[in-house]
Amino acid sequence: MFMTHLECSLTGERYDSDRLQNLSKAGKPLMARYDLDAVAARLTREELASRPAGMWKWRELLPLPDGAEPVSLGEPETPLIPLDRVGLRQGARPPIVKDEGRLPTGSFKARGMAAAVSMAKHFGVERIALPTNGNAGAALAAYAARAGMTSLVICPAETPDINIRETAAYGAEVIVADGQIDECGRIVGEGGAQGRWFDCSTLKEPYRLEGKKVMGLELAEQFGWELPDVIFYPTGGGTGLIGMWKGFDELEKIGLIGAKRPRMVAVQAVGCAPMVRAWEQGEEFAERWEGAATMATGIRVPKAVGDFLILRAVRESGGAAIAVEEEAIMEAVDDAARFDGMLLCPEGGAVLAAWRQALERGLVGKDERAVLFNCANGNKYPLADRARRMRLGEMDAASL
Repeated sequence: MFMTHLECSLTGERYDSDRLQNLSKAGKPLMARYDLDAVAARLTREELASRPAGMWKWRELLPLPDGAEPVSLGEPETPLIPLDRVGLRQGARPPIVKDEGRLPTGSFKARGMAAAVSMAKHFGVERIALPTNGNAGAALAAYAARAGMTSLVICPAETPDINIRETAAYGAEVIVADGQIDECGRIVGEGGAQGRWFDCSTLKEPYRLEGKKVMGLELAEQFGWELPDVIFYPTGGGTGLIGMWKGFDELEKIGLIGAKRPRMVAVQAVGCAPMVRAWEQGEEFAERWEGAATMATGIRVPKAVGDFLILRAVRESGGAAIAVEEEAIMEAVDDAARFDGMLLCPEGGAVLAAWRQALERGLVGKDERAVLFNCANGNKYPLADRARRMRLGEMDAASL
């Protein structure tokens, strides 16, 4: 086993990794730490190239002990797809989408849940729970079913109906409640503290982060071990952004990449932008956003437990935090579909809209290599009905 211990992300205090853990004593996320010298001896570029593609080729940088079987639904390496015509219309180098919608349950949440549920099973968890705005709940329910666990998911009433039905289809107990995701999380936390279930909320256990960081590990290999200039990431709880930043550091320490880092851009919606406000005001922590509202439900997170880690990664990278309007999100989704045949989820639309805004503001150059994360399959979201309806008896080819 290459993981050596857990560490408080705020204080650096060390914690045992041989038992279940949630937050540190300081109430902050715990980070998995590894024997990176031992990892470096095993995980070479040549060794990685010889392994089948997918999440578990990075086993030495994941927390599951040697000999323990992962709970897996076949997590693939997700592709990089340039938006050629969108880029041409902006007069810029085409942005490259990393399409996380190809993963099990149709979203990047599968990566985190594969790692978290694998570790929970390793520690004998029988019931697991979290709050969700949609995709995390579906992923937890699927991986819990795979592991033989029961699951409880609490979601706000504004959660897309398809996500609610999908989560229930995997056998989870699904509760739809008034309020925002952080309020649902309070109930999950109370039950976890009482021993009713294991709390798998975003960054309130250490291992979803480790699964999500594989996005960055894959990206490094896909780019020939030289990272892109800038990454635009849809930011609610921010697990993936934090995880990738951690993963880049680990890759450098084991000799797979150099010191170059991409600028990290945290993307939020104007109707829920606590990170943007904190970044603009130079704050270390983000105040709760009241009255959160956006169609991009995955980034509708009023208060994130990892706020200081998101802001730290953005600042250390020389990046930015950008908020986009709802109209810009809708336009971006439409444009990517019509011009490049790629159906983004609303959060992916927010990221494309942020790239466009960054071009206009001079935050990113037209020749820079930009990666946009599309976090889920666009087919999971409501789409406009633009079909014509005609009676067959009144139709001929000339009328079409």
